[in-house]
Amino acid sequence: MWALHGLENALRMAWEVGWALALGFVLSGVVQAWVPRAALQRALGGRGARELTLATGLGAASSSCSYAAIAIARSLFARGASLASAMVFQFASTNLVFELGLVLWVLIGWRFTLAELVGGLVAVVLLWVVFTLLVSRSEEERLRRRAAAAAGGHEHGSAASGLPWRRRLRSLDAWSDVARNVRSDVAMLWKEVAIGLLVAGYVALLPQGFFAALFVHHAPAPLRLVENVLVGPVVAAAAFVCSVGNVPLAAVLWAGGSTFAGVVSFLFADLIIVPIVSAYRRFYGGRFAARLTLVLFGTAALAGLAVDGLFSAAGLVPARRPSLASIAERPVGWGTTSALDLALACLHAALFALTARRQMHAGDHCHT
Repeated sequence: MWALHGLENALRMAWEVGWALALGFVLSGVVQAWVPRAALQRALGGRGARELTLATGLGAASSSCSYAAIAIARSLFARGASLASAMVFQFASTNLVFELGLVLWVLIGWRFTLAELVGGLVAVVLLWVVFTLLVSRSEEERLRRRAAAAAGGHEHGSAASGLPWRRRLRSLDAWSDVARNVRSDVAMLWKEVAIGLLVAGYVALLPQGFFAALFVHHAPAPLRLVENVLVGPVVAAAAFVCSVGNVPLAAVLWAGGSTFAGVVSFLFADLIIVPIVSAYRRFYGGRFAARLTLVLFGTAALAGLAVDGLFSAAGLVPARRPSLASIAERPVGWGTTSALDLALACLHAALFALTARRQMHAGDHCHT
């Protein structure tokens, strides 16, 4: 019974956020397919405010998969982007993406979406300062050579990326490029999302006392805030889930008693799970991987504190929190959510059909 109840919770959450995920994948696929990667690499070569803005904006419009994000960042860095640009792009492409904000809004409210945006901007500035001031040009070049020698990547060329925008909107090939990116991202991310929903579904069954032990409640406010923003990233790393997959668990942590700052820091820690830290070691070496992990941990904690301070001053910290039951046991029925789920599922089916069409044509060319 316990096992079925947890699975039912996960399926209810999947129903609630499915349309937002699907829409985010499509928007991300459009950007990946229609923004030329070569131009992106050339634009991110410096360490100035222009490159910071471009890295943040283009990252936010790019892939939502954390594994894809670190691979793309490595590729950009190896091909000429500055280390600061690559790290900001990597962070923005997992923490400022469309689908993450949409799912946050659906599950726990618009204030968390705004907090993710504000905190994400704080975090990218912190990352930019650290990697601009504390990594010398000579060390950056050494790391670039190592990154260039590392295998792996997540790059999809676009046959229609050179077409004008109006022609792309009418071009079947251009939409086939979008479809290929959507399908690839779904293929990489579905396990993370499924694990996140399952973890959240079963965590929601835990007694309230578990969360009371996990997060300090009865302590002076400053001590409670610091403890929560430090525990949040640890929970994220231990959960082995990243990017959008963290959102259902964030909703459960908020319902369970974490502070606003603790939830925000948890969300920002998706790039320090063990498999990703292992990838850093392969890409950049053990010493820099350790430094990068510490920087990302500290950035998540500081961004959580900054958001809490700003939102407290503005009166935007949510005063009410839902119960664990209300997070996991939302009623399922025909309505706006179901209609959006169906519409976006049909759009994804059409895009997946385009990828099958391209594969079929490629096979025909191989046989001629």
